[in-house]
Amino acid sequence: MRSREYGQFCGLARAAEVLGQRWTMLILRDLLVGPRRYSDLLAGLPGIATNVLAARLKELEADGLVTCELQTGNGGRSVIYRATPRAEELAPALDALGRWGAATMREPREGEVVTDAALVAGLRVAAGGRARRPGRDVVYVIRSGAAVAHATMRGTTVEVEAGEHPEPDLVVVAGPGFRDLLAGVLDADAAIESGAVELTGDASLLTEFTATFRVPYSETVTF
Repeated sequence: MRSREYGQFCGLARAAEVLGQRWTMLILRDLLVGPRRYSDLLAGLPGIATNVLAARLKELEADGLVTCELQTGNGGRSVIYRATPRAEELAPALDALGRWGAATMREPREGEVVTDAALVAGLRVAAGGRARRPGRDVVYVIRSGAAVAHATMRGTTVEVEAGEHPEPDLVVVAGPGFRDLLAGVLDADAAIESGAVELTGDASLLTEFTATFRVPYSETVTF
């Protein structure tokens, strides 16, 4: 029996064989945000060893969750990794795990960083289909440390992508206590006053922003 097999004819055991390896779920999180080059994955996963990333990608290819293709352009060639439709089926499960894990988080532990993909994934989970504006589109840019994402509300849908947007209606810079705002512990006025957020643009949209992006709250704190 191979080292990652459990020897049980069980769907959960089979899923654990694929997803239980260290870094695997975070690699999938990043690829579900969008295609990545190897160097992009390496930069977005601080702390992963190059040999571990290479091994995980090979395993995910063998499991049918990742494909790679050679692209040429700008005088060079690069390998692009993509999530397959089979991997995309995992998105609701990964979102649920992310929501569960976020409930006991407050502030980053020492040495922890927020990456673009982590910010996008977190905002997608926080949105949960709660866009409420039936009229014009609204664009938010959210910055947390070095990570940047933008969210577009179109009708009753929310689309979250990595990076800046040229014409945001509101820029939200996350400070200490940002999660308490999204969890409803702080209201908009208290969040601005305490420095939990810094705003540029239409500040009146912050209340709608927090009504759309909500995170769970638990009294149990993970250290």
